[in-house]
Amino acid sequence: MHLTNSAGIESRTTPLAPVRSAMAEALAFPGLLSKIVRNLIESWPDAVYREPLVEGRFLGRRTTYVCDPALIRQLLVDEADGLLREDFMLRALCPALGQGILTADGARWRTQRQAVAPMFRHDRIAHFVPAMEAALSATRERLRQGDRRVDLLDEMMRATFAIMGATMLSDEPGLDVEAFGRALTDYLDQVSWKIAVTMLGAPAWTPHPGYLRGRRAARTLRSMIGETIAARRRSGRDGADLLGLMLSVRNPEGGAAMSDEALVDNLLTFVAAGHETTALAMAWTFRLLAEHPGIEARVLDEIAAAGAGAAEALPYTRQVVMETMRLYPPAPLIVRQTLRPIRLGGTTLPAGRSVHVPIYAVHRHKALWTSPEVFDPDRFGSAASAGRDKYGYLPFGAGPRICIGMSFALTECVTILRMLLPVFRFEVGPGRRPEARFKVSLRPHGGMPMRVVPRAMQ
Repeated sequence: MHLTNSAGIESRTTPLAPVRSAMAEALAFPGLLSKIVRNLIESWPDAVYREPLVEGRFLGRRTTYVCDPALIRQLLVDEADGLLREDFMLRALCPALGQGILTADGARWRTQRQAVAPMFRHDRIAHFVPAMEAALSATRERLRQGDRRVDLLDEMMRATFAIMGATMLSDEPGLDVEAFGRALTDYLDQVSWKIAVTMLGAPAWTPHPGYLRGRRAARTLRSMIGETIAARRRSGRDGADLLGLMLSVRNPEGGAAMSDEALVDNLLTFVAAGHETTALAMAWTFRLLAEHPGIEARVLDEIAAAGAGAAEALPYTRQVVMETMRLYPPAPLIVRQTLRPIRLGGTTLPAGRSVHVPIYAVHRHKALWTSPEVFDPDRFGSAASAGRDKYGYLPFGAGPRICIGMSFALTECVTILRMLLPVFRFEVGPGRRPEARFKVSLRPHGGMPMRVVPRAMQ
């Protein structure tokens, strides 16, 4: 069966003809390259929203899209040791993040994961909640400045950056949130071009729109984190935060400390990815709540009834966050390459095959979700979730490489709602909901403009 999407990408469930060069394919479909640069999601075959497994040709590469929960589990869990990170994503991320926990493979990844795992134990995350609340006090003061329009994504970026500083860096001085945010945005804005030129087979030094700005942004991000590490060392204190933990890590084989480069790679990964993805989730959440006042009222009632309770006392609020991340997963795509032949269902993927788990599509898959475009937090109530395959819901990935900060992020999101929603009403202006665009993370195009109105009697 042949399947073709609006970008002209052919997909099918039978073996493909020999693949043309990436450049020839781009020339054959002149709108394809622009779609990839504008929003990679638009280049996916339409079948990823309906079929369990879709094989296609994508800029000269045979690509397999895995959308069935059982096959996703088989790929990411049972066959995890037969996969590598895909080259185009490494080219997109490594100039800024180096070989940290997000981009490394094999023994290097395992060592780094084991080193930071103690920071994300349940008891430590619960201990972080008062620090999260204290960090959010500055956000509340900024938003108290009357009835005004703001870019809520910018506000959430500042809020989650403050939380990251209070919990992972113990309020380390010198990290300028505005400068860091600008550099991160500049870097992510050119990532789509970097992905596209990599798929076309161009060398890493190939210029593209935003290339020089992206290089400067990567240097800025790494320099800021490097200075933070140097300042901690000059202070002579270790600290019980993530930075202190990483400074104390020793290689179990030789006893060597983590290198400065590895420290920058990993701390930058946690600060950049950790605060950005949570900020995106919250910006989408406040927008969806503003569009659904009945759901917002249920959240407010639950928060009022719980008083100063922990995140565990707010199950419906947590469901709202989970449903938001179904519709708008901050990390909308997992990409891998096979090291060896892998059999998925009745299909054998050869070594070197590009394999995509299109999380955004899986979360809207017609065979997995009823009315998948509808915002309905009750999907994640205990009864509705009981029979659902957990590999059909992947906002934090799956398998050995599932996001180590998952519990931290969910606690952070619930805390932000508990601290801000009873104090402010967030209203949408005229116009449609912002378009979600793939920039490695899933960003609202043009930000998230909303009006912030202090609630009465606050």
